[in-house]
Amino acid sequence: MSILDSRAIQDILPHRYPFLLVDKIVELEPRVRIVGIKQVTINEQFFQGHFPGAPVMPGVLQIEAMAQVGAILALREFEDRDSKIPFFSGIENARFRRPVVPGDTLTIEVVALRIGSKVQKMRGETRVDGQITAEAEIMCVLGDRPAE
Repeated sequence: MSILDSRAIQDILPHRYPFLLVDKIVELEPRVRIVGIKQVTINEQFFQGHFPGAPVMPGVLQIEAMAQVGAILALREFEDRDSKIPFFSGIENARFRRPVVPGDTLTIEVVALRIGSKVQKMRGETRVDGQITAEAEIMCVLGDRPAE
């Protein structure tokens, strides 16, 4: 069951294909916790070069997926979210535990450590079949989105 589908996610996040790394939100506790899903397919652009014959999702993209799910949690709290854009400001204690490959369902769980008016700090984990694939503490600063 989806709480937010891909259209609702795109109403919140500025990211688009090929850099939108969350397909749906399945759990949401406002200002506290959020869980998203990314279906990892062989059609992902990064698999063309990472690595031919042995495709593995880059760890930094797992962290980006955490950041996007965390941004959904944070941006939902702002009435003027259409005018905001989240910028990474820090990554701490990142660890990569196991490869993510085509066909995997990546579960992305993010817990808020701090949701402020400008600075957000969260802890994220990605999992496949219940096994942690990556974990990190991530921080972002909400900036103003450029006028179109």
